[in-house]
Amino acid sequence: MNKYILIFIAFLAIGSTVSAQKTFYTKSGYIGFFSTTPLENIEARNNQVVSFIKTDKGSLSFGLLVKSFKFKNALMEEHFNENYAESDKFPKAKFKGTITNLNEIDFDKDGVYNAEIHGKITFHGVSKEVNVKSTLTVNENKLKGKSTFYLKPSDFNIDIPSVVRAKIAKEITINVDIDYKIYKK
Repeated sequence: MNKYILIFIAFLAIGSTVSAQKTFYTKSGYIGFFSTTPLENIEARNNQVVSFIKTDKGSLSFGLLVKSFKFKNALMEEHFNENYAESDKFPKAKFKGTITNLNEIDFDKDGVYNAEIHGKITFHGVSKEVNVKSTLTVNENKLKGKSTFYLKPSDFNIDIPSVVRAKIAKEITINVDIDYKIYKK
């Protein structure tokens, strides 16, 4: 009899672990970038970012169409797509990674958590490994992710012509702001 009770308790424990696993997603996340120099500031925004977080393994992915970046100046947008990002040749950018300190985050408990993320960004046909710090806010079964980090155009084989080199920063500030909800199939 005790053997059956232990088996029943084991099944309950497995069942509660499985139910605690969640997938969060969005189709309207925000990623923007900012370049500042004494000569010019350049800012672009993309509000069509798709992202998923699977809480059981801490896997995280982002995908976006490069042409979805919007600039204040139409000429900047054209130059970005044609000369730098070459978005006809490289139409998508993506990130795949893992939350490395997953044991410090409770996706079932409201709170603010610091997440350390390791993964690969692919942009302009080049993949680069990155480590990024992020803030995850859990609130009533919703999740918000925010991060700011820096990338160099040269790391992605983006050639900046000397005539405009002084107008583009050597490091670009990347801002991520994502509001997730529970993914339901």
